[in-house]
Amino acid sequence: MSVAVVLFTADLRLHDHPPLRAALEASDEVVPLFVRDGRLDGAGRAAPNRLAFLADCLADLDRGLRERGGRLVVRSGDVVEEACRVVAEADADDVHMAADVSAYAHRREERLRTALEAEGRRLHVHDTTTTVLAPGAVTPAGGTHFAVFTPYFRHWSRQHLRHVLGPPRRVRVPDAVRSGPLPSRADVRGVSEGLAAGGESEGRKRFAAWRRRGLGAYGDRHDDLAGDATSRLSPHLHFGTLSPVELVRRAREAEGPGAEAFVRQLAWRDFHRQVLAARPEAARADYRTKHDRWRSERAAAEDVAAWKEGRTGYPVVDAAMRQLRHEGWMHNRGRLLTACFLVKTLYVDWRVGARHFLDLLVDGDLSNNQLNWQWVAGTGTDSRPNRVLNPVTQGRRYDRDGAYVRRWVPELAGLRGPAVHEPWKLEGAERAAYGAYPERVVELSEGLERFRRGRGLD
Repeated sequence: MSVAVVLFTADLRLHDHPPLRAALEASDEVVPLFVRDGRLDGAGRAAPNRLAFLADCLADLDRGLRERGGRLVVRSGDVVEEACRVVAEADADDVHMAADVSAYAHRREERLRTALEAEGRRLHVHDTTTTVLAPGAVTPAGGTHFAVFTPYFRHWSRQHLRHVLGPPRRVRVPDAVRSGPLPSRADVRGVSEGLAAGGESEGRKRFAAWRRRGLGAYGDRHDDLAGDATSRLSPHLHFGTLSPVELVRRAREAEGPGAEAFVRQLAWRDFHRQVLAARPEAARADYRTKHDRWRSERAAAEDVAAWKEGRTGYPVVDAAMRQLRHEGWMHNRGRLLTACFLVKTLYVDWRVGARHFLDLLVDGDLSNNQLNWQWVAGTGTDSRPNRVLNPVTQGRRYDRDGAYVRRWVPELAGLRGPAVHEPWKLEGAERAAYGAYPERVVELSEGLERFRRGRGLD
């Protein structure tokens, strides 16, 4: 009887899962395996919000497998060592897994391939499980990857997508392979109070509901901070509880400008992954324009603390940072504004902000997070690296009547209309009524002047 192992990583679903489908078609029995990487858990590199969401995902995946006669096998430790132990216990000939793009993922894949081949076994790595297109599917003439999004998107849009695969009807797992306990959200400390639930079932329900009610207006409303009209599917994409290929196909079936705008966002995700696949060092080093004149962390310590805690004195920035702390998630426009404020108004290294986001974001995806931060900082793929966003102007534009600010900054809840974006203009008794709200950490003109001097623009 032939046996295969399917090593789940960032693909925690049963629908549209190429590695699982290939294993089931080629083998009599399959071991669905997830290894809790001790180097990530033990070293504290996995944020509490992601660990809690992961626990939900694994529980849901196990339920789905049990409904089909199977079960999820969970182990803890080094991924390669544990996978090889399971292969030996099951006497499996093949291991199937999804491709990934980080330097860590590449090392893991090569270590596993080498270890399996030494025992006469095979590793099969499947593309387009966690991306719409594989990172190297489209490349510019004479280059390894696209460094600008627009030409990438033009080529990306012309590519044929594989068919969406249905979930398996039955999964037979060898009885002899033991499993450790499933992790529980309740055992994770430091989880954001408003963290959403994880799992494939939750993700599919969320997408179905949003496709009916929100997709059509997405093009017009995705920047509306108070309207909260985005899909909120990024955590499910990060953990792979939803297939990006399926999302693109379902969105294109709906047609219209909203669907086109949503598909474009999925293309941005692929774009960043093909950049990181070609340049893994971009996770920590400046991608294109090297910049080393940032204020030191020590000199900027008080400003950075105010930024992290949502008390910069700029209401829309503070609202977004408080949303991040409460939900482990932040509106995309808020991410852009808060990042720009840190790197171009406070003039702090993008890596400081990127680390903080990864500490809290449930969708803390290395490629998207790091390369979006670099885009804002002017060290990445933005063709206008010196652009600076004014938080007051942005607040008035994307939170016109201040509802988003009042939701997250209760000190200003009594202020009506757009005046909430400039509380420092209040006078007398009215200003005293909002005295609990902090003063601005810096004047915008001062921040802009510091930025221009640092960039050598004067």
